[in-house]
This record gives sequence, C-alpha cells and structure tokens, in this order.
Amino acid sequence: MTVREYIRNNMNLPNILTLIRLFLVPVYIVVFALGEKYAALAVFLVASFTDLLDGRIARKYNLITDFGKLMDPLADKVMVLTAMFSMAIGNARIPKVIPWAAVIILFIKELIMVIGSGKLLKSGVVVYASMIGKVAQCCFIASLVLTYFHDKFVALCPGWFLTPDLILMWTSVVLTLCALVFYVNQGVQVAKKMGLIKQRT
Repeated sequence: MTVREYIRNNMNLPNILTLIRLFLVPVYIVVFALGEKYAALAVFLVASFTDLLDGRIARKYNLITDFGKLMDPLADKVMVLTAMFSMAIGNARIPKVIPWAAVIILFIKELIMVIGSGKLLKSGVVVYASMIGKVAQCCFIASLVLTYFHDKFVALCPGWFLTPDLILMWTSVVLTLCALVFYVNQGVQVAKKMGLIKQRT
C-alpha cells in the first residue's frame, strides 16, 4: 500500500479529530509555559471534546480504522499525561497541584496498556475499553479540570486534608488501577484463547 492509499483509507473525520488532538498537545505546552492557566485549560477542554466526538462518530457511521484504533487512545493518553505533568511541575505563574505519585501511577498504567495493546494489535486482537476504564478516564479528566481551580478550593475548604479536586484525583487513581487489573486479565484471557500464551497443563 502506498502512502497516498494509506492516507485515503484512513483520513476520515474521526481520525482528523484524533490528529487535531495530537496537534493541540504542543499548543497546550506553549500556552501553559507562558503561564496562561485558563487558556491552557481551554485547550485541554477542546482536546477532550475531540476525544468524545471522534469515538461517537466512528461508531455511529462505521468509520473505525486500524489507524484510529491505534492513534485515538494514544492521542488521549498523551494529552492527559501532558496536562498531569504540567500541573505537577507548575511554573512561575501556575503553582504545582497534582502530587507526583498520582502522575507516576497513571504513567506506568498507560505504559503497560500501550505495550500490551500494541503486542495484541499485531496479532489482530483489539482490547476494547471497559466501563470501569471509561469511568476512570472521565474521572481523571474531571479531576484535571478541577485542579485548575485548586486555589479556589483551598479558599473554600480551609483545614481540609484534601481539597475536592485532589479527592477526585485519588479516586481516579484507584479506578484506573482497577481498570488496569481488568484489562490485563482480559488481555491474558484473549491471548490464551488465540494460543499466544501457553496454558499450564
């Protein structure tokens, strides 16, 4: 297949939205580095909206492609991790909010998912998102959005051990670990059925 044929076969609306989300990552980094917190939040919200939109369009109009199967979750992970890293690092105008432990846990989980999904995809196996995975992702996005208003939560909740944004963040961490256990188990079961993993006798 030539490059032109590959582009023609894969460049539908959902995949274009996925590429837009990837292109928004450097835009977010630049805006955040300039200290424009709410502008960065706006970029993140637009990227999150494209994630919601491309999946629905792909399923509704049967525009699912191998490119989309690979790039859609990758673009989503890159955008969310970029936002998390930025809010864990902060800068001169934007104080850091997210604890590094939460960032590291999510990073390791996503790394395991990318490696595992990539290996299964090479064998023609696609591990689809589960309900707990979707809930965990929605919670992460919601908690990320709330962290941009962390200073307001601190003012509204004096004396709290954790502000509402961080409570939701740690809830998301627990959910994403549960989702990881589910995905690993699902992947192993599928791999066994396909003979990719030898079963003990």
